[in-house]
Amino acid sequence: MLRRLLQRSISSTANPNDQSAIEHLEEMRKRLIRTLIAFLVAMVAAFIYVEKIYHWLVRGMDEQLVLLGPSEVMWVYMIIAGVVAVTVTLPIAAYQIWRFVQPALPDGAHRSAVLLIPVISVLFIAGICFGYFVLFPMVLQFMQRMAEGAFQTMYTAQKYFTFMIHMTVPFGFLFEMPAIVVFLTKLGIVNPHRLAKMRKSAYFLLCIVAVTITPPDIMSDLIVIVPLFLLYEISVSISRFIYRKQLQLAQAEGSAT
Repeated sequence: MLRRLLQRSISSTANPNDQSAIEHLEEMRKRLIRTLIAFLVAMVAAFIYVEKIYHWLVRGMDEQLVLLGPSEVMWVYMIIAGVVAVTVTLPIAAYQIWRFVQPALPDGAHRSAVLLIPVISVLFIAGICFGYFVLFPMVLQFMQRMAEGAFQTMYTAQKYFTFMIHMTVPFGFLFEMPAIVVFLTKLGIVNPHRLAKMRKSAYFLLCIVAVTITPPDIMSDLIVIVPLFLLYEISVSISRFIYRKQLQLAQAEGSAT
């Protein structure tokens, strides 16, 4: 994709409407600045309500979290506001990326790329919800059972929310797998045959991820592994559907000529 953009800049003498390489870099800078501004605005807005968000996140705790320093509360509030800001900014960042790469996209991929922007947000939120409502309480209860009767548990706010972030945010990005596969299939970078050949390697990597972040029992592993496998198979099925449509369109254009 970047190569296609650079090729257009090289051939700018043939078409004065094409951008030069410097103009592409300037365009990238503008897109990054807009995304950064959107993130900062979202973070400020989230910080205004961060105390309410904090109380909602710790609503199930029997005891209050502990602070070990005066600045730790600011760290906790900043990390909560940051995660909210990332979630809000994600569709804006996806739109800015689409606008930057739009000249290099095939004509048939423009509409699909636009439709993927809300899908990216939905998948990210779904991954966050899966991590927070399924994985995080499961792992936390397992840890509490291990410490019960042998240790006096006392959670600091920083450790608690660091643990929560590690159990939730990665799944927001893992759940983006179908959207990424759709986009790469549209560009011709991947196809269902290649994804099918990579199935064993992909399953192995997903198993490593699941076993690494879950308690050492088979049920916990399955609760995480099964959704990840389903995401991969959904991605392969969607890629297969798009690939067939592309072949049919290519055959129709070939017969027309």
